Amino acid sequence: MLASGSIVGSTSAAFATSYPSYADVQNARRSESAKKAEIDTLNQLLATLQSAVDSTTADAVVKGAAAQAAQQKYDEAAAKAVKLRLQADDAQARSDRSKQEAGQLAARLIRSGGSDLSSTLFFNSSEAKSLLSELGLASMMKDQSAGIYEKAIQNQNVARALTDQADVAKEALKALAGEAEKAAKAAAAAALAASAALTEQQAHQVQLTAQLAILVTNTNQTEADFAIGVEVARQAAAAALAAQLAAAPRAGQISSEGWARPAGGHISSPYGYRIDPYNGAYALHAGTDLAAGCGTPIYAAHSGTVVLAGPYGGYGNYIRIQNDGDGSYETAYGHIVNGGILVGIGQTVQVGQNIARVGSTGMSTGCHLHFEIHHNGGTQDPVPFMRSMGVELAN
Repeated sequence: MLASGSIVGSTSAAFATSYPSYADVQNARRSESAKKAEIDTLNQLLATLQSAVDSTTADAVVKGAAAQAAQQKYDEAAAKAVKLRLQADDAQARSDRSKQEAGQLAARLIRSGGSDLSSTLFFNSSEAKSLLSELGLASMMKDQSAGIYEKAIQNQNVARALTDQADVAKEALKALAGEAEKAAKAAAAAALAASAALTEQQAHQVQLTAQLAILVTNTNQTEADFAIGVEVARQAAAAALAAQLAAAPRAGQISSEGWARPAGGHISSPYGYRIDPYNGAYALHAGTDLAAGCGTPIYAAHSGTVVLAGPYGGYGNYIRIQNDGDGSYETAYGHIVNGGILVGIGQTVQVGQNIARVGSTGMSTGCHLHFEIHHNGGTQDPVPFMRSMGVELAN
């Protein structure tokens, strides 16, 4: 992607405004990632809110049931108190009747006592028998009334005591019922509040999810457009390179600057430090290898005088030519096939002249041309140098 980015950067302004940049892709991804993180945070909040709804709802159910049970106990106690009060009232009525009967009997006895009683017995013989009989019954009624009265008083006292106890219990249960109802109302309110909070955040979740869907779509579109841009840039760069190569001289052909490509083939190993494929040592590779076919021509990259032509250590068969005009530059050619050196020391050669044939002599693993540019006794990368001279080695 970085390489693609560099290609995009090298294209025209029209291209840059037509397709998203890699920075646009990164920004789109960051926006999508941020929205996903926001949704993750919200989902955690929703889980907490759902837990709160569950717990408050359960609490409301428990406290509602407790309030109903407490009210039921109060209602039962109130009904019992009413019943006991009626029993007390009935005992009071019976007590009052017993008092009245006892009072009436006492009054009768008083009226029938003293001299009147004696006179009635001695002088009114017709009423004496009835009076004596009545007095006997009255005595019996007195005993019975006293028993009834005492029993009525006992019932009245018991009824009043039970009524008092019932009233006390009723009031206590009334207070408990009130507290239970208060707790139930508070729990119900908490459950409603938790449910409302959950509903609100669920609506927020719907909104964020919709936003994420838009961001994902935008990110995908941005990446797709960027990929199209990269491909267009690649094709444009390939076309430009092809045009450059087509315009550049081929092997042996001379550029307008007076230089020639020394051989055919692609670059198989560039200039710079590397692990040598022949001996595995890490060392400077002082030239550029062109993978030309075995026995194919090697051309003089510039006109000059041959200063070396023969075996040269790891280079195998080797030629070095000092340039005409500027003797500080030399070109060198290594790994020439045995019998493939076509020039001699001191010989003057012309740019584009066939001076040798490709081989694999010396420290080589296959047929190729090892091509070097020497300047003031040192080497430099042949690719940019030859490019500056109108010759393209990379293809």
